[in-house]
Amino acid sequence: MLGLRGLRLPPAGILLLLPFLPPLLLPAAPAPHRASYKPVIVVHGLFDSSYSFRHLLEYINETHPGTVVTVLDLFDGRESLRPLWEQVQGFGEAVAPIMAEAPEGVHLICYSQGGLVCRALLSVMEEHNVDSFISLSSPQMGQYGDTDYLKWLFPTSMRSNLYRICYSPWGQEFSICNYWHDPHHDDLYLNASSFLALINGERDHPNATAWRKNFLRVGRLVLIGGPDDGVITPWQSSFFGFYDANETVLEMEEQPVYLRDSFGLKTLLARGAIVRCPMAGIAHTAWHSNRTLYETCIEPWLS
Repeated sequence: MLGLRGLRLPPAGILLLLPFLPPLLLPAAPAPHRASYKPVIVVHGLFDSSYSFRHLLEYINETHPGTVVTVLDLFDGRESLRPLWEQVQGFGEAVAPIMAEAPEGVHLICYSQGGLVCRALLSVMEEHNVDSFISLSSPQMGQYGDTDYLKWLFPTSMRSNLYRICYSPWGQEFSICNYWHDPHHDDLYLNASSFLALINGERDHPNATAWRKNFLRVGRLVLIGGPDDGVITPWQSSFFGFYDANETVLEMEEQPVYLRDSFGLKTLLARGAIVRCPMAGIAHTAWHSNRTLYETCIEPWLS
C-alpha cells in the first residue's frame, strides 16, 4: 500500500477504494478444510479372502478418497471354519493397533460370518472405538437352512438333524456350528452353543454385564440384508429376526434377547443407533460388490 501512505482518508473512503486495490494486497481466503475420514476395517466371511472385497475397496476409494481401508487377511478359505472364539482372538489382535492409531474412531464392515466375529469383538474389547459397525448380510441371530456350504461340509446331514453334530463338543469346533440355531431344539442350543448363545446373553455367564457395556460403546449399528440372499436362513436373521418353534419368523422387537435387552439391542434402538437397510435382488455373494447397495446402505455411514 505504498501509494496510499500519505493519504488521510476517512474509513468510508478506504472502503470505496478496496475494489480497485490489486488482488495481491488483500488477504487470501483460508483454504477449505476437509476433515479426514475415519479408518475402515473389513472382516470377511466363510470361505472368503481379502480379494473378495476389491470392488468394495474401489468404491470407498472413489467416494471417500484418502480413507485408510484395511481388509484383514486372516482365516482365509478353509481356515474360516476354525472356531469363532479363535477367530475373535486373531482378528482382535489385528484391529487393536488400528484402533489405537485412530483416536477419533473407526468403522467396521463385516460380511456374513464375519459379522458375528465383529459383534463378539465389540463385546469383549473394553476400549474399542467403533463408530459404525456395518453388518453386511450376517446371520446375527443364527442360521437354520440347507445351503451349499452345509452340504459340502456335512454331506449326509440335513438341517433337521444337523443339531446332532453341531450341538456336540466335536461340532462346536466348526465355525458354522457356533451359530447353528435349531428352533426345534432350543434347550440343546442353549446348553451346547459355545458362541452365539453367549454373545446373545441367552445363557448366563460371568462376563455378561461387561460384554453388554462394551457392546454399547458402538456409535451406530447398520444392519444390511435381503430376501433374495439365498444363504442366510431365515434372511431376517441379518436384522436379528429368527424362527420360533413353528418356523414363523419373529422380528427383532419380538425376540426375547431384545425384550430382555440382554446385550443391548433395545438400548441401541431407543437411542436411534440402529439402522436397517433391506435390499431385494442381491444374492449372498454379491453384497460387497453391488454399487447401488454400497451407495445406499454403506457409504452414508463412513464419516
